[in-house]
Amino acid sequence: MTTAIAQFMRELERVWDEHRDALIIRRDLAASLAHLAAEPSVWNLPATTGAAGRPEVERFYAGEFLPHVPGDLVLTRVSRTVDRFHLVDETTVSFTHDQELPWLLPGVAPTHRRAEVLAIAVVGFERGRIRSQRILWDHATLISQLRIPGPAAAGGRHAPAG
Repeated sequence: MTTAIAQFMRELERVWDEHRDALIIRRDLAASLAHLAAEPSVWNLPATTGAAGRPEVERFYAGEFLPHVPGDLVLTRVSRTVDRFHLVDETTVSFTHDQELPWLLPGVAPTHRRAEVLAIAVVGFERGRIRSQRILWDHATLISQLRIPGPAAAGGRHAPAG
């Protein structure tokens, strides 16, 4: 790997880290949007919540995500893999389910229980900006830890075609 490619990959890491920090730690919508490509998408799987297109992603972040981030959310990176086009983070996510989480568990009332689950973020880049995010959660462990029964455990919506 050349020095230029290594520097470029470090820049992708910086963009992702700053985006995540702006969104989750600082809860700064404008700063988080600054890291996105012209036509971004974000999908939380298996809940299939999220959006595609800049106006829709902004609405998703502002309406479904930012107002519903647990106050005690802790992200601990387990591993990271980066190439010239993608970044994959494996992260342990822990929080108390003390509010509705429409982006993660749509329609599920707070259980007030703690959860610690694995999440995988697959991030695609376009010209150094975040083009796509696919956040995959260990849904089975999550619903088990929160003791969510029956049909509510399935949750989610279907992502639009295309």
